[in-house]
Amino acid sequence: MNQEKNNITEGVIWKQILIFFFPILIGTFFQQLYNTVDALVVGRFANKEALAAVSGSAGSFINFVVGFLSGLSAGATVTIAQFYGSKDKRKLDEALHTAYAFAAISGILFGILGVALAPRIIDWMRTDPKLVEASIVYLRIYFSGLIFVIIYNIGAGILRAIGDSKRPLYVLIFCAMLNIILDLYFVAVLGLGVIGVAVATLISQAVSSVIVTYLLMKRTPGLQLVLSNIRIYRDSLWRILHVGLPSGLQSSLYSISNMLIQSTINGFGVDTVTAWGTIAKIDNIIWMIYGAFNVAVTTFVGQNYGAKKWKRIREAVNVSLVMCFSSAVVLSILIYKYGAFLIGIFIPDQAVVQIGMEIFSIMAKGYAVFAFLEIYSAALQAEGRVMVPTIISLLGVCAFRVIWVLFIVPGGTLSQIIICYPMTWIICSILCTIYYFYKQKRIEAAGV
Repeated sequence: MNQEKNNITEGVIWKQILIFFFPILIGTFFQQLYNTVDALVVGRFANKEALAAVSGSAGSFINFVVGFLSGLSAGATVTIAQFYGSKDKRKLDEALHTAYAFAAISGILFGILGVALAPRIIDWMRTDPKLVEASIVYLRIYFSGLIFVIIYNIGAGILRAIGDSKRPLYVLIFCAMLNIILDLYFVAVLGLGVIGVAVATLISQAVSSVIVTYLLMKRTPGLQLVLSNIRIYRDSLWRILHVGLPSGLQSSLYSISNMLIQSTINGFGVDTVTAWGTIAKIDNIIWMIYGAFNVAVTTFVGQNYGAKKWKRIREAVNVSLVMCFSSAVVLSILIYKYGAFLIGIFIPDQAVVQIGMEIFSIMAKGYAVFAFLEIYSAALQAEGRVMVPTIISLLGVCAFRVIWVLFIVPGGTLSQIIICYPMTWIICSILCTIYYFYKQKRIEAAGV
């Protein structure tokens, strides 16, 4: 995709946002299929213990590490979007190769740590003894291929940063279909259970990383990844970490608070763990919407920030907020109305369904308000203002949830624990909205 064909810095705003948004949304859907299909296949063809192993403690730890690295990857996306918008080709090339060097180093390092620490993590999270062995196996296989996950995320983020949201979608569709086929073969045919879905995911993610790397090497006019040029450029690394480190820290601490809650939920037994893990797969529909808008807003604002088009930034943020909030309201209603049916697709166990609906009755009330936090923080991130939104999230989400679980409702009921989710979404959304309007005026006045 060349810059002349990129309409992010020109054209009708709402059309360009939607044109960019929908491929990301569909791509996010297929990316979520990796773990969702893992859970669905083991739930149907193995047993609920296998489903709990994939969706419970192991899934929470994976989200913690991948969330941190994805947050760091966002720094590369923002940096490349800004250089692309300002048409600085030298810095764009340096950022590209620095991002890939960073992906390789972090993928190897965190992969080794994940494999080595898996037993300790599973033990720390008070995992049910019935689930310990399978959870450790799933974690170790997943983290042995972590480098592929990070390379794909970096590569796809780079393509999206320059306005190409379609080809990452095609890669995801192909690899998600490959994952489904391998899941069914390894689990339903060979009976490998948790090992089968873990290996299927590893293979599929390896293929996706190879394809996206090839696209950047051979099929992306205006950008060319040269393997021999992959190295760390100091200025590019600083810019990537300036945005990415706070985002990664925020994401990882989100996950830590969720892991704490997961460890508490583990004490309620296998049925509750299974219900909680299943709901995490279902309400990913909402988070896919938010994730897609986050990428769209980050890219849109990042490029227009590079081009210094302030009015276009304001209009894009407002349009995105309306679309995001409206989508979340509709989906919240639908997910709650059909929640029992959706849970039953994963695991036809009435005890699990009943617990799941108890959780949904609390969670669904707060989904939509999160739109304000997602859109405003994405816009500020794209402009390089990440510290305050990060602090808001750390205090309003992470710290509050820890305090709630450990000190306000210690030993509380399931409902008392779960209610901290919508409460934190409301608190953080209010604070981030206030800060956005305060800071945006000063960014525009300063012109940087």
